[in-house]
Amino acid sequence: MNSPADVTQLLLAWNKGDRAALDHLMPIVYDELRRLARHHMRFEAPNQTLQATGIVNEAYMRLADQNCVNWQNRAHFFGAAAQIIRRILVDHARARHRLKRGGDAVKVSLCDEIGATEAPELDIVALDHALTELAKLDPQQERIIELRFFAGLSIDETAEALNISPATVQRHWPRREHGCIAK
Repeated sequence: MNSPADVTQLLLAWNKGDRAALDHLMPIVYDELRRLARHHMRFEAPNQTLQATGIVNEAYMRLADQNCVNWQNRAHFFGAAAQIIRRILVDHARARHRLKRGGDAVKVSLCDEIGATEAPELDIVALDHALTELAKLDPQQERIIELRFFAGLSIDETAEALNISPATVQRHWPRREHGCIAK
């Protein structure tokens, strides 16, 4: 039982107080969160201290503690997960930068290196700042990027979470040309 429809049904049952639904849901959600955390760890410096398991455990605890949320569907749940994962990564990066006074800041690269074998390092604080600034100009585009990047939602899932058309999501999602994000 791992389809989006199954996850949505479990979330709806959990909303109604079905504790068994939560017990069935959490292993599925945990696996998805672990996949997302591993994805984001590819962008971290090799010598950093944050581990994918730590991200998953923290996100899992924060999500499970959401008592007042009326989950609508899988996309809504993973949209909340995207925001939580973003906060965890940003908080960790800010703490690391404070400790090192910026000496070990990770550089952001929006362009893949030709022939690179490793994923480029990402300055999560700079990304967070850019998304915060984007939200002032275009909140919908900021949310689309957050859902696609931090939650790993598909075009259709992002559209569902934001109650917009998939075409709108595609219009606002940066296209890649020659290894770089194009405008």
